[in-house]
Amino acid sequence: MIRLALAAAIFATPVFAAETKEQSCEYQAQVVAAIQQARLDKVKERNVPEALAATNPTWPENYNNAIPLIAPWVYEQKMKVIREEDLSAAWTELCLQQ
Repeated sequence: MIRLALAAAIFATPVFAAETKEQSCEYQAQVVAAIQQARLDKVKERNVPEALAATNPTWPENYNNAIPLIAPWVYEQKMKVIREEDLSAAWTELCLQQ
């Protein structure tokens, strides 16, 4: 959980001046959800960046830089958590608190 809080704090600052904190957190949550889905789809952790790029994600391209930083947190979760929990909601909540 400490890693999640640290990563959320790092990414909580909007990348572009016109981007709100809420929008930044939403994009980050989209990245988390996509990584969670990749894990459900049995994509190997090392292949996640390429697998997500192949889906033509709708978040701004600069958010792809967060994938290698967030993927380890998702992949260290037990599969029961991956199947039953909404990690993107947890991420959004922590992100907005930063």
